[in-house]
Amino acid sequence: MKVIATCISERKGVKKHPVPSLTLEKDYGILGDAHAGNWHRQVSLLPCESVDTLRGIMPDLKPGDFAENILTEGVSLKELPIGTVLHIGSTLLEITQIGKQCHNDCEIKQLTGRCVMPTDGVFAKVLQGGEIRPGDTITILT
Repeated sequence: MKVIATCISERKGVKKHPVPSLTLEKDYGILGDAHAGNWHRQVSLLPCESVDTLRGIMPDLKPGDFAENILTEGVSLKELPIGTVLHIGSTLLEITQIGKQCHNDCEIKQLTGRCVMPTDGVFAKVLQGGEIRPGDTITILT
């Protein structure tokens, strides 16, 4: 289980773009990301295996196209219960929400008829700040 890509967006409502690393602050989220703040959806995670299910229709999908902060490999995130704690890089994240309602204007859904973030993505809050980089191991603590 590992991190494939790390992404941010400076504004809400746009795709995220890959960055070399993420800096997370406890109870706030990712520095420089528009979704940071004192709420339950500070960080979004999505398995690359879910993105791969749409590559036949959209072969050019890139990290961040589903507005995920962390693209993962080797873990079925949607099967983890709310409250699960993940150790990633030097951080600790607590899963707070599984899935979300897709925006009506979601570009991916308009093109493919399906978006994977609402069903396969999860959201977390930051319990311990630090750095996350592609290649970091993901460990499920609880």
